[in-house]
Amino acid sequence: MFRPNMQGSPGGANVPGGWQRSARSAQSPATAQMRTPGGGGSGQGTEQPGMKRSSGGGGDKSSRSKAAKKKKIKDRIITQQVIELVPESQAYMDLLAFENKLDSTIMRKRLDIQEALKRPVKQKRTLRIFVSTNYYPSKADDGGREPLHANSEWELRVEGRLIEDPDMPPQKEANQKTKRKFSSFFKNLVIELDKDLYGPENHLVEWHRTSTTQETDGFQVKRAMAGKSEAKCSIFFMLDYQPAQFKLSGPLSRVLGIHTQTRAVIVGALWQYIKRNKLQDPDEREYVNNDKYLKEIFNCARMKFCEIPQRLQAHMLPPDPIVIDYKIDPLSVNGDDKKAMCYDISIELDDSLRDMMQSFLLSTSSQQEIANLESKIHETVEGINQLKIHRDFFLSFAINPLKFMNDWLTSQSMDLKMMTDTAGNPEEERTSEFYNQPWAEEAVHRYFYRQVQLKRAELEQALGIRSSAS
Repeated sequence: MFRPNMQGSPGGANVPGGWQRSARSAQSPATAQMRTPGGGGSGQGTEQPGMKRSSGGGGDKSSRSKAAKKKKIKDRIITQQVIELVPESQAYMDLLAFENKLDSTIMRKRLDIQEALKRPVKQKRTLRIFVSTNYYPSKADDGGREPLHANSEWELRVEGRLIEDPDMPPQKEANQKTKRKFSSFFKNLVIELDKDLYGPENHLVEWHRTSTTQETDGFQVKRAMAGKSEAKCSIFFMLDYQPAQFKLSGPLSRVLGIHTQTRAVIVGALWQYIKRNKLQDPDEREYVNNDKYLKEIFNCARMKFCEIPQRLQAHMLPPDPIVIDYKIDPLSVNGDDKKAMCYDISIELDDSLRDMMQSFLLSTSSQQEIANLESKIHETVEGINQLKIHRDFFLSFAINPLKFMNDWLTSQSMDLKMMTDTAGNPEEERTSEFYNQPWAEEAVHRYFYRQVQLKRAELEQALGIRSSAS
């Protein structure tokens, strides 16, 4: 793809549950086995015959609170009792241990990648530039007369591509199949024609990168031929360094041994020079005592460290452009032959693995799938643990039903006392003789009297409101 007229710029499982949780910790084994977390499990609680469900919708509230609670690693562990009942479940625990090792390895690698991205690795590549000229003679007129040479045109083409590196591994080469446009390597491009032939207003062709620039594979310039003599032109390429690089002034370049580098490298080299020559003030560590070379460069005998970036700014110049001198000879080209000249320049590009590492760190495509699988694992393990509790509950009932029911009734009575904050003897309250004592009749009369008084007060309040309204 070429840009014509480059003047100024190129043309433009349901689990049963629901029983009450005991508030007491000291219980018999049978009583402890029949306890399950209220409303636990992934599905709706199923009430067993003869069992009391805890009131107030505890199952739904518990499930909502568990869903909101952050899941921990212990919630994914199968208990040892389940492993003893189902030996095959040990394979799941082995997978869980392997997953923990894998997670720690991935996290360590992510940290290594983050550290590597802080120190970008550059690789040297060769950019081959092709400069060619096409000659277009003028057409003959209707009378068949020979065309005038002054009406002929020439076209200068500048294009290029990266040269494949034979030493590059096949995997890296496959990752770099995405072709970069030729213009993406440059920040500015200027073609300077012979000023004597094309005048002071038409001898410069410039292209500058902007935020809206569309990349192109090459540039072309077309001009009318000015006589039969050859035309000289100079092509200036300003590389687009990432990060930006600067050329140091002559004296500072000789002191630091650096010609063109990034700002960070220049500041680091100056700091190394200060350390090597022990120029830092031993008493006031924030000052640098300049030697004779730095005095000549910065025009001061002493300066603060915080002043170094500002003083360096005057010595950091734009890097030198790459200049190609080319001759356009109309006698050596014709319409069927295109003479091209090749020029190789060395450039530094980011390592292809950098993009892969960044995409790996920013990738979130599998996060949702992993989260869904984690949620299913938590639900499954929770269901397995619930089923183990239910199994123990029914197994204790099958082994000794009488003892199981006695222990269960005792436990429920204890729970009731704890919830109502009342004291008493559960064993005495289980028999009917406890309620045939003399105080029971008086307690019933007092209870009914209290209820009647409450109803009377409610009626008086309602009648009083109506009378006042009337």
